[in-house]
Amino acid sequence: MPEKTPGKTPQIIVDDLTLAYGDFVIQKNLSFTVDHGDIFIIMGGSGCGKSTVLKSLIGLKPPAAGTVRYARGEFWPAAPATREAMMRGFGVLYQSGALWSSMTLAENVGLPLGEYTDLPPADIRDLAAMKLALVGLSGFEDYYPSEISGGMQKRAGIARAMALDPAILFFDEPSAGLDPLSSKRLDDLILELRDSLDTTIVVVTHELDSIFAIGNNSIFLDAVTKTAIASGNPKDLRDHGSNAEVRDFLNRGRSAQPQEVSMPSDSPTRPGMARP
Repeated sequence: MPEKTPGKTPQIIVDDLTLAYGDFVIQKNLSFTVDHGDIFIIMGGSGCGKSTVLKSLIGLKPPAAGTVRYARGEFWPAAPATREAMMRGFGVLYQSGALWSSMTLAENVGLPLGEYTDLPPADIRDLAAMKLALVGLSGFEDYYPSEISGGMQKRAGIARAMALDPAILFFDEPSAGLDPLSSKRLDDLILELRDSLDTTIVVVTHELDSIFAIGNNSIFLDAVTKTAIASGNPKDLRDHGSNAEVRDFLNRGRSAQPQEVSMPSDSPTRPGMARP
C-alpha cells in the first residue's frame, strides 16, 4: 500500500497494479498516490506503457491485478455502474485533442453537457463560452477546429474536458506536436487551471521542459523491468535521484556549460604557429 503524505488529501491511490494484454505484461506492481492539488507526471521512455496506465486510471483498461481507489471509493474493482458514475467526474484530454471537425468549438465543449445534463441549449451555449474563456478562447465559439492552430485546438480540448467541472483532469501528451512557444503557453495554462480551480491533474508526457515546469510529483516507468523505478518531484529525481537511468533521461538535452581552457603563455595559438 502506498504511503500517505502528511497534510495531503489522497485523490488517487494505486496499489500493486498490473496491466497486461493477454499474457504480455505492460507494467506490474505499480503503487503510487496522487494527492489533491498535484500535477502528477507519468513519464518514461517510449513503449513503457504510460498511456496504458492512464487508460486504466480513467476506466478504459481493466487491470490484470491490483486496485485503483479514488476519494469517492473503489474504482478497480467496482461494479460497472459505480465505475461509470465515477468516470463522469473525470475530464480527459486525449493526445489528438479528439475534437469533432464538423462541430464548432462551442458545440464540441457543450457535447458532454448535452449528454449528461438536462440543461436547455441556451444554457449549454453559455457554459461552453465560459469554459472557452477560461482557456483563452473567448470569441472563438463559432470557429471550427480546422480554422484554429494546433495550440488552440489543445486549449479547446481542455475546455471540453472541463465541461462537467471534473474533480480530476487527465492529459495524454498535451504538448505533442506543438512548437516550443505554444507548449510553454499550454504549460502556463495547466498551472493556472490547477491553481484557479483547485483541481488535481495527471499528465502523461515525455517533454522535459513541461515535466519540470508543471510537475510536482511523478512516477518513472521502465520498459525493461516493467515497473516504476523512481517516484517523486521530477526536479529532485533529475538533480539528486538515486537511479542513474532516470537521472540520464531527465538530464537529456540539457546544455553542458562550456569549460574555459587557459593556454600557457608560451603555447602556440595553433599547431605549427609560433605566438607573436
